[in-house]
Amino acid sequence: MTSFSLSINGQDHQVDVPADMPLLWVLRDVIGLTGTKFGCGMAQCGACTVHLEGQPVRSCVMPVGGVAGKAITTIEAVGQTPAGKKVQQAWLDIDVVQCGYCQSGQIMSAAALLAGNANPSDADIDAAMAGNICRCGTYVRIREAIKLAATGKTDALKVLADDAQGAGA
Repeated sequence: MTSFSLSINGQDHQVDVPADMPLLWVLRDVIGLTGTKFGCGMAQCGACTVHLEGQPVRSCVMPVGGVAGKAITTIEAVGQTPAGKKVQQAWLDIDVVQCGYCQSGQIMSAAALLAGNANPSDADIDAAMAGNICRCGTYVRIREAIKLAATGKTDALKVLADDAQGAGA
């Protein structure tokens, strides 16, 4: 066991864990931040995405020994950032979530995208979100929520409103 000083969501944490322990398990099992999810354990699904120095990383394969002294942001605090706050609100406005399991990773990737690119194209969104899998298939709503967070407007709001009016008729 080794002692590591971690800066997570602006708070310092001292942990005594093996250097090769994945950051995901330190966050969930040692520190108690359970918003970051385990999906595949191979950095293929994106459910475990956190920010390391503002960049999205897969915490399931990131050894804790490689993150000591670096700023780590999880889903629990991303809403305190301007981009994270906009993304979380857009997720609610568009009603993105279906089962919700992948959403913390999706939101983390989207917030990192918007923090670095305030007006992403569809290709930018596709590239940034390519490593995040949604088993429920909410990709259209995810894209629209990112557009809403970036610009304050989306075509989907009109389509969703029209659909809701049509369903009630």
